[in-house]
Amino acid sequence: MFTQFVLPYGFDSLEPYIDMPTMLTHYMKHHAAYTANLNAAVEKTPQLSGKDIVTLLRNLTDITSDEVRLAVRNNGGGFYNHNLYFSTLSPSGGGSPSGALADRIIHDFGSSDALKEALSKAALARFGSGWAWLSVDGDGKLLVGSSANQDNPLMDSPASTPILGIDVWEHAYYLKYKNLRADYVKAFWQVVDWEAVAKLYETARM
Repeated sequence: MFTQFVLPYGFDSLEPYIDMPTMLTHYMKHHAAYTANLNAAVEKTPQLSGKDIVTLLRNLTDITSDEVRLAVRNNGGGFYNHNLYFSTLSPSGGGSPSGALADRIIHDFGSSDALKEALSKAALARFGSGWAWLSVDGDGKLLVGSSANQDNPLMDSPASTPILGIDVWEHAYYLKYKNLRADYVKAFWQVVDWEAVAKLYETARM
Protein backbone atom coordinates (compact mmCIF):
# COMPACT_ATOMS: atom_id res chain seq x y z
CA MET A 1 0.00 0.00 0.00
CA PHE A 2 1.30 3.43 -0.94
CA THR A 3 1.43 6.05 1.82
CA GLN A 4 1.95 9.79 1.84
CA PHE A 5 5.25 11.26 2.92
CA VAL A 6 4.84 12.19 6.59
CA LEU A 7 5.57 15.88 7.02
CA PRO A 8 8.37 16.55 9.54
CA TYR A 9 7.12 20.13 9.91
CA GLY A 10 3.79 21.77 10.71
CA PHE A 11 1.32 23.01 8.13
CA ASP A 12 2.13 26.58 9.16
CA SER A 13 5.89 26.08 9.29
CA LEU A 14 6.63 27.28 5.75
CA GLU A 15 4.95 30.65 6.23
CA PRO A 16 5.17 33.33 5.01
CA TYR A 17 6.39 31.69 1.79
CA ILE A 18 3.79 28.90 1.63
CA ASP A 19 0.73 29.56 3.75
CA MET A 20 -1.06 27.14 6.05
CA PRO A 21 -4.39 27.05 4.11
CA THR A 22 -2.49 26.07 0.96
CA MET A 23 -0.51 23.40 2.80
CA LEU A 24 -3.63 21.92 4.37
CA THR A 25 -5.52 21.76 1.08
CA HIS A 26 -2.50 20.59 -0.90
CA TYR A 27 -1.49 17.80 1.47
CA MET A 28 -4.77 16.73 3.08
CA LYS A 29 -6.95 16.96 -0.03
CA HIS A 30 -4.97 16.78 -3.27
CA HIS A 31 -2.07 14.57 -2.20
CA ALA A 32 -4.37 12.33 -0.16
CA ALA A 33 -6.69 11.88 -3.16
CA TYR A 34 -3.84 10.92 -5.50
CA THR A 35 -2.64 8.37 -2.94
CA ALA A 36 -6.08 6.84 -2.42
CA ASN A 37 -6.80 6.65 -6.14
CA LEU A 38 -3.42 5.05 -6.86
CA ASN A 39 -4.03 2.40 -4.21
CA ALA A 40 -7.47 1.71 -5.64
CA ALA A 41 -6.05 1.22 -9.14
CA VAL A 42 -3.31 -1.11 -7.92
CA GLU A 43 -5.59 -3.15 -5.66
CA LYS A 44 -7.83 -4.15 -8.57
CA THR A 45 -4.90 -4.99 -10.87
CA PRO A 46 -2.96 -8.12 -9.79
CA GLN A 47 -0.11 -7.51 -12.25
CA LEU A 48 0.80 -4.32 -10.35
CA SER A 49 0.88 -5.91 -6.89
CA GLY A 50 4.14 -5.43 -5.02
CA LYS A 51 5.69 -3.01 -7.49
CA ASP A 52 7.18 0.22 -6.18
CA ILE A 53 6.11 3.57 -7.59
CA VAL A 54 9.31 4.18 -9.57
CA THR A 55 8.95 0.82 -11.34
CA LEU A 56 5.31 1.57 -12.14
CA LEU A 57 6.03 5.00 -13.59
CA ARG A 58 9.07 3.89 -15.59
CA ASN A 59 7.07 1.05 -17.15
CA LEU A 60 3.65 2.52 -17.83
CA THR A 61 3.53 0.92 -21.28
CA ASP A 62 3.58 -2.52 -19.63
CA ILE A 63 0.14 -1.88 -18.16
CA THR A 64 -2.25 -3.46 -20.65
CA SER A 65 -5.47 -1.78 -19.55
CA ASP A 66 -5.85 1.76 -20.92
CA GLU A 67 -8.02 2.71 -17.96
CA VAL A 68 -5.58 1.44 -15.35
CA ARG A 69 -2.56 2.88 -17.18
CA LEU A 70 -4.18 6.32 -17.17
CA ALA A 71 -5.11 5.98 -13.49
CA VAL A 72 -1.55 5.03 -12.55
CA ARG A 73 -0.06 7.76 -14.73
CA ASN A 74 -2.23 10.50 -13.25
CA ASN A 75 -2.55 9.32 -9.65
CA GLY A 76 0.79 7.52 -9.40
CA GLY A 77 2.44 10.60 -10.85
CA GLY A 78 0.59 12.80 -8.39
CA PHE A 79 1.56 10.54 -5.50
CA TYR A 80 5.25 10.41 -6.44
CA ASN A 81 5.51 14.09 -7.37
CA HIS A 82 3.96 15.29 -4.14
CA ASN A 83 6.02 12.96 -1.96
CA LEU A 84 9.10 14.46 -3.60
CA TYR A 85 7.81 18.03 -3.35
CA PHE A 86 6.95 17.93 0.35
CA SER A 87 10.13 16.03 1.24
CA THR A 88 12.34 18.74 -0.28
CA LEU A 89 10.79 21.65 1.62
CA SER A 90 11.84 22.85 5.06
CA PRO A 91 11.21 25.77 7.44
CA SER A 92 15.00 26.11 7.62
CA GLY A 93 15.44 25.86 3.86
CA GLY A 94 16.72 28.37 1.36
CA GLY A 95 20.28 29.39 0.67
CA SER A 96 22.33 27.41 -1.82
CA PRO A 97 23.41 23.80 -2.24
CA SER A 98 26.80 22.55 -1.09
CA GLY A 99 29.08 19.54 -1.51
CA ALA A 100 28.93 17.21 -4.48
CA LEU A 101 25.57 18.59 -5.61
CA ALA A 102 26.94 22.13 -5.69
CA ASP A 103 29.97 20.93 -7.67
CA ARG A 104 27.74 19.26 -10.23
CA ILE A 105 25.52 22.32 -10.49
CA ILE A 106 28.54 24.48 -11.21
CA HIS A 107 29.74 21.94 -13.79
CA ASP A 108 26.37 21.75 -15.58
CA PHE A 109 24.98 25.26 -15.11
CA GLY A 110 27.84 27.53 -14.08
CA SER A 111 26.40 28.51 -10.67
CA SER A 112 23.53 27.80 -8.30
CA ASP A 113 21.95 31.12 -9.29
CA ALA A 114 22.02 30.04 -12.94
CA LEU A 115 20.31 26.77 -11.99
CA LYS A 116 17.62 28.61 -10.02
CA GLU A 117 17.05 30.93 -12.96
CA ALA A 118 16.74 28.02 -15.41
CA LEU A 119 14.35 26.08 -13.18
CA SER A 120 12.29 29.20 -12.46
CA LYS A 121 11.98 29.87 -16.19
CA ALA A 122 10.82 26.29 -16.75
CA ALA A 123 8.18 26.73 -14.05
CA LEU A 124 6.92 30.02 -15.47
CA ALA A 125 6.90 28.76 -19.04
CA ARG A 126 4.81 25.67 -18.25
CA PHE A 127 1.41 26.41 -19.78
CA GLY A 128 -1.45 25.36 -17.54
CA SER A 129 -0.93 22.81 -14.79
CA GLY A 130 2.29 20.88 -14.36
CA TRP A 131 5.77 20.81 -12.87
CA ALA A 132 9.30 22.09 -13.38
CA TRP A 133 12.03 19.55 -12.63
CA LEU A 134 15.65 19.18 -11.71
CA SER A 135 16.58 15.60 -12.53
CA VAL A 136 19.60 13.36 -12.95
CA ASP A 137 20.20 11.32 -16.11
CA GLY A 138 21.95 7.96 -16.43
CA ASP A 139 25.36 9.63 -16.66
CA GLY A 140 24.87 11.73 -13.54
CA LYS A 141 24.20 14.94 -15.48
CA LEU A 142 21.69 17.42 -14.08
CA LEU A 143 18.77 18.35 -16.32
CA VAL A 144 16.12 21.06 -16.11
CA GLY A 145 12.76 20.47 -17.73
CA SER A 146 9.03 20.56 -17.21
CA SER A 147 6.02 18.31 -17.66
CA ALA A 148 2.29 18.70 -17.92
CA ASN A 149 -0.26 17.51 -15.38
CA GLN A 150 1.25 14.89 -13.03
CA ASP A 151 3.84 13.55 -15.47
CA ASN A 152 7.51 13.54 -14.47
CA PRO A 153 10.94 12.62 -15.91
CA LEU A 154 10.60 8.96 -14.85
CA MET A 155 8.07 8.64 -17.67
CA ASP A 156 10.40 10.08 -20.32
CA SER A 157 12.44 8.08 -22.80
CA PRO A 158 15.20 8.03 -21.81
CA ALA A 159 14.09 8.45 -18.23
CA SER A 160 15.82 10.62 -15.65
CA THR A 161 15.35 10.74 -11.89
CA PRO A 162 13.76 13.85 -10.34
CA ILE A 163 15.47 15.33 -7.30
CA LEU A 164 13.57 18.63 -7.05
CA GLY A 165 10.20 19.71 -8.41
CA ILE A 166 8.29 22.97 -8.45
CA ASP A 167 4.56 22.30 -8.43
CA VAL A 168 2.87 24.88 -10.66
CA TRP A 169 -0.65 23.51 -10.43
CA GLU A 170 -2.83 26.37 -9.20
CA HIS A 171 -3.66 24.47 -6.03
CA ALA A 172 -0.01 24.86 -4.99
CA TYR A 173 -0.12 28.64 -4.83
CA TYR A 174 -3.45 30.24 -5.77
CA LEU A 175 -4.85 30.75 -2.25
CA LYS A 176 -1.93 33.02 -1.40
CA TYR A 177 -0.50 34.27 -4.68
CA LYS A 178 -3.61 34.25 -6.89
CA ASN A 179 -2.45 34.49 -10.53
CA LEU A 180 1.06 35.65 -9.61
CA ARG A 181 2.90 32.42 -10.27
CA ALA A 182 6.21 34.27 -10.48
CA ASP A 183 5.87 35.43 -6.87
CA TYR A 184 5.24 31.87 -5.74
CA VAL A 185 8.25 30.55 -7.66
CA LYS A 186 10.45 33.26 -6.14
CA ALA A 187 9.20 32.38 -2.65
CA PHE A 188 9.71 28.65 -3.28
CA TRP A 189 13.48 29.07 -3.18
CA GLN A 190 13.25 30.28 0.41
CA VAL A 191 12.02 26.89 1.64
CA VAL A 192 14.01 24.43 -0.51
CA ASP A 193 15.78 21.86 1.64
CA TRP A 194 19.07 21.54 -0.23
CA GLU A 195 20.26 18.85 2.18
CA ALA A 196 17.34 16.65 1.15
CA VAL A 197 17.94 17.42 -2.53
CA ALA A 198 21.63 16.51 -2.13
CA LYS A 199 20.71 13.12 -0.66
CA LEU A 200 18.38 12.44 -3.58
CA TYR A 201 21.18 13.43 -5.95
CA GLU A 202 23.61 11.02 -4.32
CA THR A 203 21.08 8.17 -4.61
CA ALA A 204 20.15 9.01 -8.20
CA ARG A 205 23.70 9.10 -9.53
CA MET A 206 24.67 5.70 -8.12
